[in-house]
Amino acid sequence: MAERPPLILASRSPYRRALLEQVRLPHEAIPADVDECRHPDEPAHDYVLRLARAKAEAVAERRPDALVIGSDQAAVLGERVLGKPGSEARAREQLATASGQCVTFLTGVAVVHAAGGRRQSDVVPYRVHFRDLDETTIARYVALEQPLDCAGSFKSEGLGAVLFQRMEGSDPNALIGLPLIRLFDFLLACGYPLIGSEE
Repeated sequence: MAERPPLILASRSPYRRALLEQVRLPHEAIPADVDECRHPDEPAHDYVLRLARAKAEAVAERRPDALVIGSDQAAVLGERVLGKPGSEARAREQLATASGQCVTFLTGVAVVHAAGGRRQSDVVPYRVHFRDLDETTIARYVALEQPLDCAGSFKSEGLGAVLFQRMEGSDPNALIGLPLIRLFDFLLACGYPLIGSEE
């Protein structure tokens, strides 16, 4: 591509926006507003991949000139998918369930450039091993951090690190909601300069 095309994040997530700002990628955020309900018996891997693609495609229909980034995340504990809690009571329940366990965070990422006919997508896993958490620690954490819009009920970039024994994965940004290393692979494949002149 001769010129750097517009970059659009198909999300209203402030965490994903902050990650793009950290790496100085100028972008616009346009929420995709797709149905995020999980299909019956849909594996978590397929679910986050489908939603990442759907979000990117929905915005790319309106902006075919742009490189559109879609992303979605699910926290998986055994066979159970932990979504965004939405309430303090639910957040406390999720963290109590995760106590002493390993939770796998699956983050789907997609990049669509409709005008160029390019579509790329993948799922990046990241595993978090939780400490044994008592009720007081959980209650204090939820009251202080208010992680009600976060899959699994914690923010790794805040006090969340206090809850972990160890973490495993290729890209810690995936835990925040946008796997930057895989995203960079996709953008470079589209000829997008990651380090360029500021607009």
